[in-house]
Amino acid sequence: MTEFPLDRYRNIGVIAHIDAGKTTTTERILFYTGKTYRIGNVDDGTTVTDWMPQERERGITIVSAAVTAEWKGYRLNLIDTPGHIDFTAEVQRSLRVLDGGVVVFDSVQGVEPQSETVWRQAEKYAVPRIAFANKMDRTGASYERTIDSIRERLGANAIQMQIPLGVEAGFTGMINLLEEDAWYFEDKVGSEPRITAIPAEYKEEVAERRAVLVERIAELDDALTEKFLMGEPIELAELKAALRRGVLDNKVVPVFCGSSLKNKGVQLVLDAVVDYLPSPLDIPPVKAVLVRDGSEVERKADDSEPLSALVFKIVTDPYMGRLAYIRVYSGKLKQNGNIHNATKDKKERVGRLLRMYADHREDIDELGAGEIGAILGLKFSFTGDTLCDPTNPILLETISFPEPVISIAIEPKTKADQDKMSDSLTKLSEEDPTFKVRQDEDTGQTIISGMGELHLDVLVSRLLREFKVQANIGKPRVAYHEAITKPIIGHSHRYVKQTGGHGQYAHVVIDIEPLEPGSGILFENKIVGGAIPKQFIPAVEAGVRDAAESGPLAGFPMTDLKVTLVDGSFHEVDSSEMAFRMAGIMALREAAEKASPVILEPIMKVEITVPEEYTGDVIGQVNARVGNILGMDERYGNAKAIHAEVPLSEMFGYATELRSATQGRGAFTMEFKHYAQVSDAYMKKILGRLG
Repeated sequence: MTEFPLDRYRNIGVIAHIDAGKTTTTERILFYTGKTYRIGNVDDGTTVTDWMPQERERGITIVSAAVTAEWKGYRLNLIDTPGHIDFTAEVQRSLRVLDGGVVVFDSVQGVEPQSETVWRQAEKYAVPRIAFANKMDRTGASYERTIDSIRERLGANAIQMQIPLGVEAGFTGMINLLEEDAWYFEDKVGSEPRITAIPAEYKEEVAERRAVLVERIAELDDALTEKFLMGEPIELAELKAALRRGVLDNKVVPVFCGSSLKNKGVQLVLDAVVDYLPSPLDIPPVKAVLVRDGSEVERKADDSEPLSALVFKIVTDPYMGRLAYIRVYSGKLKQNGNIHNATKDKKERVGRLLRMYADHREDIDELGAGEIGAILGLKFSFTGDTLCDPTNPILLETISFPEPVISIAIEPKTKADQDKMSDSLTKLSEEDPTFKVRQDEDTGQTIISGMGELHLDVLVSRLLREFKVQANIGKPRVAYHEAITKPIIGHSHRYVKQTGGHGQYAHVVIDIEPLEPGSGILFENKIVGGAIPKQFIPAVEAGVRDAAESGPLAGFPMTDLKVTLVDGSFHEVDSSEMAFRMAGIMALREAAEKASPVILEPIMKVEITVPEEYTGDVIGQVNARVGNILGMDERYGNAKAIHAEVPLSEMFGYATELRSATQGRGAFTMEFKHYAQVSDAYMKKILGRLG
């Protein structure tokens, strides 16, 4: 039996731009919910959710941490996510399994670049949100300006829920517009707020702003709109119910304010989580596909339904082994039970079931519908895999991740480190789907790839410290791709080998054509009349995908390519899966060489924030790095934000150059935007360097 009814569960994530105060907010949530007895501090390295040594040293969140807490009779499954763009995959997979989000904004800066990224990710998964304007005690803080930037830059229907009491260093609390009361946070830890009537000097402003708020909420509900237009009073319960429905339908975002570091306002955010964010019962039933016939089915958040769960994260624990984080959508998962991994078509046995508390955990007997927990003992399951009832195999929508954009070579220092390194890299790539490992065919080097310099720096640090691998690290280099620019129709390859016994025979005919950027590799089978038996088609596809890992120009992975299998032939005795796999490899390699291949490079979206007097110098820097200036906008404190697109290859060492040009006052963020074709001159340069 679960301790709480399902309507009293809240599966929520705390998401934000880096340094907005996300982890500090989470630490206050843990303190006020009674999960911790002292307040953790990012600067002191005493946080619960930032438990990795690298997180505490750098003062940033690197991996999402799951925590279970309780508030006023509700169970909160809370995930604190990273804010740095290099770890955006952590945010993506967390949002895939969460029901609601608390988006934290720095009330001095408002909406920042990564705020936009996490907002888009939440939009993709239709996650209802509330917003928290943090750092209201800082110089330059503005609650109203933060709300305006949410409306303008994110296109959200943001509504003001409070009025700050005092500004900047004089910020002491807030007035709740709906409830019409004032909260003062005067004790050091903020655990005993003083709640009073509205001070006389604020009554007029509260009346005006509450009238606007009531109108905005009434617009969300036809019955309330009618009441409002008729001038009839609307009860507080009616307003809250309508606001809740508006949040659940992603029509509105309530915005609250406070200062997590100074322990002001976090309890009211917790109240808002309970009041306005969904329970598992409030979200639509999860859609799935039946394995047997491909038809669509729904699974409701109900313990009596067949089991459906999604693995959203793999963690290798040095003491416990391999942990799989899961979200149960329907049915019950029991300790020592048998389940089916529908993605891999493998049986799995549940070892221990765990409820997570950052890097601590407690054993439990079962996980019901709507719950988040972890399983110890799964052998075949990875991020994005569906776990289900063996008698009702289904597939849930998996999680897609961006491709890595930067690579480094890594070599073990000794023979003894060789196997250890290979093992450790496998474990790290299982944990992080954006971390890729491959062998360079020409040099035999191990190449690791990730989302940015910081991402690789952290992973290498874990390799050296956590896994005790001694290795030499090369310089970062760009993860180029290759693509074709013209179609090749009817390319034929006959794979024939005669050995002592049975020979090898396979014949395939393929068409290849370029696709839109971001399409990846598509394979289509158009064989008719049994020219190639059905059982050999997957082998051809596997061969095609193998060949696409190494393009014809420089061995970079190929992308944005469609391969259609149109014809072929086979031999009754000599044909095999291996032969057709080899035929697929050779056919694509030969066809790609004829298709005018080109090299693609990652283009980054860059935002540079500098005092106005340095904008000319910075624009000159961007132009010198072959960047494209997209525009500028105003920032607080006579600063400008310069928006640009720049090739990643040109961004190495930019942080030092920017600091030097702006006396240390400039800052920038960048994230992957798209791949684009390099110029002929640059392609020759790349090929010359490799040759």
